[in-house]
Amino acid sequence: MTDHSSAHMHEMAQNETLIDLAADPFVLFAEWMHEAEKSEPSDPNAMTLATSTPDGHPSARIVLLKGADRRGFVFYTNQQSRKGDELAQNPNVALLFHWKSLRRQIRIEGAVTPVTPHEADAYFASRSRISRLGAIASDQSRPLADRALFEARVKEAETLYAHTDIPRPDNWSGYRVTPSAFEFWQERPYRLHDRARWVLQAGMWSTTRLYP
Repeated sequence: MTDHSSAHMHEMAQNETLIDLAADPFVLFAEWMHEAEKSEPSDPNAMTLATSTPDGHPSARIVLLKGADRRGFVFYTNQQSRKGDELAQNPNVALLFHWKSLRRQIRIEGAVTPVTPHEADAYFASRSRISRLGAIASDQSRPLADRALFEARVKEAETLYAHTDIPRPDNWSGYRVTPSAFEFWQERPYRLHDRARWVLQAGMWSTTRLYP
């Protein structure tokens, strides 16, 4: 690398703000999410949820974050889906948020606990009517011989609940991920990225910067 290139790289790096190791990880998450809500074109609350079987076979999928506070990070699903089956056997999960427009990502590790029935009822009631009917009609993750069968079940549910409230199915609820670790990643020039990790130890957050 020439002296000019080295100087240019140093100048660009100096202009980038490093992740603040003194920050509260929940506050920093909220700040980054708020910025993502202003810049991401679609679903800034989309996150990868990674689960695993007890013998260590992982699976991952995109779900939507539907609640975030100091108690944890909430998502909803059919509890008889593949993810629900795996969570029943192994509550340890990982979350990943990636915001391409901001050149940022956040990794969260922790364990899930069920949300309360009241929380699940309130969120289910907030969904569109067709989404609630779909939740009733779907045997999520189970084999489907013909798409027409699912569509017919949606229509049956629509007829059944044409003049009444749509109840939340017993097997549909939410999970709260209580974090034990955060990792914040910020892209920087020349792949000299900034990474910082928070780990919960004896009720206190221990922080460290990581090599990119």
